Amino acid sequence: MLTTRVIPCLDIRDGRVVKGVRFQGLRDAGDPVERARAYEATGADELVILDVSATPEGRGHAAHTTAAVRAALGIPLTVGGGVRAVEDAGRLLDAGADKVGVNTAAVDDPALLTRIATRFGAQCTILALDAARRDGGWEVVTRSGTHRTGIDALAWARQAAARGAGELLLTSWDRDGTRSGYDLELLAAMHDAVSVPVIASGGAAHAGHLIEAVRAGADAVLAASIFHDGDTTPFDVKVALAAAGIEVRR
Repeated sequence: MLTTRVIPCLDIRDGRVVKGVRFQGLRDAGDPVERARAYEATGADELVILDVSATPEGRGHAAHTTAAVRAALGIPLTVGGGVRAVEDAGRLLDAGADKVGVNTAAVDDPALLTRIATRFGAQCTILALDAARRDGGWEVVTRSGTHRTGIDALAWARQAAARGAGELLLTSWDRDGTRSGYDLELLAAMHDAVSVPVIASGGAAHAGHLIEAVRAGADAVLAASIFHDGDTTPFDVKVALAAAGIEVRR
């Protein structure tokens, strides 16, 4: 049985960590290098960096931020935002990322996932899927939540896995930043839909929410504001998970 990973997320804009609600109303949450160092020291298993303004502003990836964080970080690092081509993924990996997340560009060109996986391996190819509730199901939203695609989220996840995505970073747009808990119905449905690992994202307020996410089918749990605001630490979350009978990395 694989252990459950606890993953802090750093949303980056203009080189700073930010946090908002449903990707809007972003507030400053600190320096990414300082945050990365602190989260590793307090038990994080991995770290995710998402450049939340790269695609909406038409910019490329933030390789310099990746390199700066990697210099201070020893745990696995996933980076996403503005990846539109295999070359973008390569530059992020060269800068120190272990995995690359792709969202909007993969929806626009699903074969991009295959090209990245063929070049660098499925273990490096992460589909970042933002899902919003619609008509009893969920649809894919892109461009930092500003574009509703009408694409069924479960069908897209299955296609992405078939095309080479080795992991799924699943964010509930409806729950992001709300501290109302993860969308457990979405997690359960996605767990049944794909065979690749699913990282739960969007809505955590306390360790209990992360426990619920794992029981709903998540292989890893990602959170941002509860760590940024000092409500808890990755270590404390892992203690709570272990107390609930969930295997975690020590």
